[in-house]
Amino acid sequence: MRDRPLLVVAILIALGTLLVIKTNSHSISRTEPDDDIIRTAALGIDEFGIDQSNYQVSDYVVESNETFSDLLTPFQVDYQRIVTIAQEGRSTFDVRQLKANRPYRVYSDTAGVAQMMVYAKDQTSYVVFDLGENPSIHLQERDVAIRTKEVTGVINSSLYVTLAEQDVDPAVAVTMADVFAWQIDFYRIQQGDSFRIIYEEQVVDNDVVGIGEILAARFVHSGEDYYGFYFDGGDLREHYDEKGNSLRKAFLMAPVDFSRISSGYSSRRFHPVQKRYKAHLGTDYAADRGTPIRATGSGVVTEAKYGQYNGNYVKIKHNSTYTTQYLHMSKIASGMRPGTQVRQGQVIGYVGATGLATGNHVCYRFWKNGVQVDHRREKFPSSGPVPVQYTNEFQTLRDSYLVQLSLPIESFSKPAFSMLDEFATVAAP
Repeated sequence: MRDRPLLVVAILIALGTLLVIKTNSHSISRTEPDDDIIRTAALGIDEFGIDQSNYQVSDYVVESNETFSDLLTPFQVDYQRIVTIAQEGRSTFDVRQLKANRPYRVYSDTAGVAQMMVYAKDQTSYVVFDLGENPSIHLQERDVAIRTKEVTGVINSSLYVTLAEQDVDPAVAVTMADVFAWQIDFYRIQQGDSFRIIYEEQVVDNDVVGIGEILAARFVHSGEDYYGFYFDGGDLREHYDEKGNSLRKAFLMAPVDFSRISSGYSSRRFHPVQKRYKAHLGTDYAADRGTPIRATGSGVVTEAKYGQYNGNYVKIKHNSTYTTQYLHMSKIASGMRPGTQVRQGQVIGYVGATGLATGNHVCYRFWKNGVQVDHRREKFPSSGPVPVQYTNEFQTLRDSYLVQLSLPIESFSKPAFSMLDEFATVAAP
């Protein structure tokens, strides 16, 4: 079996993939025990709550195609015990789900026999394997701190790129697009649009492991201000605009994330396949093959099949007024059939080029009272305002954020990234 040099571990730490191991560790070659370099902890409880002074402790990374048995047999753990732990602990953690490049730690006695092992399942949880006389498996969650961050910027190409240029987690762009999915067509963002975002960052041992809520945001698109405020009333968690209206509406602006409009709604368009002018009563969104297509509104599937011109498509009736259709899918999502209830945002298929199409895209069609219309020109009402009992609380929250959001965005473009609160523990400022 191959060696694991210390350099590999060091590189992984530098890349941030070894998020849960913070000690200076050495790798060992499990096939050459005489050459083992084992770190024996001097004293103290480690980050997993285990007293290291009782063990010889070694850190590793799971390699491709390694099994649970591969990790433990070099440490003299009886094979039958390995099988017993795997079978009896399957409801807690299935050892067949071990992933390559994830770190793990082995705790051995003075004879080199493993007594415990900790596997970093992901950035916020880990699995403890007790290999002693009463073997067991325990899934543990790490303490996640929340800190509030702010980022501002002026868009030159896209929100995603603008944030990436400032070393901001791209998940912020995705979350921001979700918040304003009903108000802003992110496929038509213009150069010069700007934003200010106040959001939560999830941290474990000072390492960023995820993005929380967008607490407050202002997006200036085509000269118009769009505001969003996250309000948590316990049983109510929602984003509202500055007037207290929910940002959620009956329909999303588009059925796919971060694509582009390749052809808009038109009464006269030159068809690229038929080579003639004809009406194009839909909007084409170009995207990579396999990109998930989402239902823009909740409703019931009326059609899900293949057509000579439409290719694979799904049609959804939302109510007595509105119907939508999604064409040219590479594949219709499992479970989509007439009568199926779908919710807004649910994946109903995947982008492709089936039927009469020259490239990967989804043609999105929209009917209002039986007539096809341009959905981008429709004005849909909010799903509802802040409940009356929360009005004062929401207004206080909104006003506290408006002071910050109303500052000129340009004056904060350099530096565009600043920390508001190193370790805020609540959403409100």
